[in-house]
Amino acid sequence: MNESAAHEKSFAFSIRIVSLCRHLRKQRCEQALIQQILRSGTSIGANLAEASYAVSKKDFFSKVHISLKECSETWYWLRLLHATSCLTDQQFESLKQDCLELMRLLAATTKTLAGQNL
Repeated sequence: MNESAAHEKSFAFSIRIVSLCRHLRKQRCEQALIQQILRSGTSIGANLAEASYAVSKKDFFSKVHISLKECSETWYWLRLLHATSCLTDQQFESLKQDCLELMRLLAATTKTLAGQNL
């Protein structure tokens, strides 16, 4: 995995998620949904940051895998927010592209790491 690319993409995605949550609060969307997507969407980059200082390859794999799972959860919340009309089609499509791109990157990384004898 190109760590700097993953870090930059996840950090930029986190910023978008924080901005989205501010917007959703103004729209009076369900607070529980806002908290869920804020937590999972910003956790992706936080876990990648932790992976940078992993004490072993297994620890690194674990942190990247957690990032992938958080990204998958964020994808779920994005779909739910869109289905409940909290997100417009345009907002959803833009965030969808970023989320799925991150998910593909993290999935490829975990697949590569899983193939190594950790």
